[in-house]
Amino acid sequence: MKETLKKLFWVSRPVSWINTAYPFAVAYFLVTRQFDLPLVLGTLFFLIPYNLLMYGINDVFDYESDLRNPRKGGIEGALLEPRYHRLTVVSAVASSVPFVLYLTYVGSSESTGWLYLFVFTVIAYSAKGLRFKEKPFLDSLTSASHFVGPMIFGLSLAGANLAEPNTLMFISAFTLWGIASHAFGAVQDVKADREGCIASIATSIGARATTRFAWLAYFAAALLVAFSSNAWLLMAAIPYLMIVGRFWNITDATCESANTGWKQFIWLNFFAGAVVTFAWLIPLVFG
Repeated sequence: MKETLKKLFWVSRPVSWINTAYPFAVAYFLVTRQFDLPLVLGTLFFLIPYNLLMYGINDVFDYESDLRNPRKGGIEGALLEPRYHRLTVVSAVASSVPFVLYLTYVGSSESTGWLYLFVFTVIAYSAKGLRFKEKPFLDSLTSASHFVGPMIFGLSLAGANLAEPNTLMFISAFTLWGIASHAFGAVQDVKADREGCIASIATSIGARATTRFAWLAYFAAALLVAFSSNAWLLMAAIPYLMIVGRFWNITDATCESANTGWKQFIWLNFFAGAVVTFAWLIPLVFG
């Protein structure tokens, strides 16, 4: 049992828990200004079960290709032995269902629609028969939804108007950020994915074009926040542009060098989250 729990813990990518729980919690709280049960249970759902569902299904259906990928087996992704596959899927579904039922019960038809959509994209990204991750460009958009989705759901559950210009701008900027992050992350796996016959945005258009696409997506996200009411958010975008810019002339042969930039992203996300928090708290505290 101890070994199983340890395996499920690493499969859920604990270093990434905050990347999904935080957007939900902040979005919900800033609208409601309440610390209530939907906030607590919603945050818990997006902290662990949601990530176990997302990464567990990915590790099960990507096992063959992960064997060829030197990045797998550590902080950047588990190498999940076949004997754990069924247990992982069952655990992911069983831990998610109670939270989804509760959030459906306390939500509106709109928020529930968003919740089901984003749970679907988490499954569709990796599951056999859907495999959105193997559909170039759709892979990046779907991956972005995994992180933007909790924020959108949090806003909707709290009763926010998603069509409000500043809200829509931030959703669009966050989506572009997610698209860029996935695209650049795919660059380092060009060789491994081609050997495993896995399609991606990077295997489709190549490492260099994908890196430049990612840089432009980050730049577009930065332009959007530059015209928002929270100009401080520009500070969160600049480091990403600098890191990706270093790989402007990367080639398919040198694609694995992008891993150094990707590792910096893992920790840069915490800095970006701190900047976003600061930008939101200033008007909240000082009016």
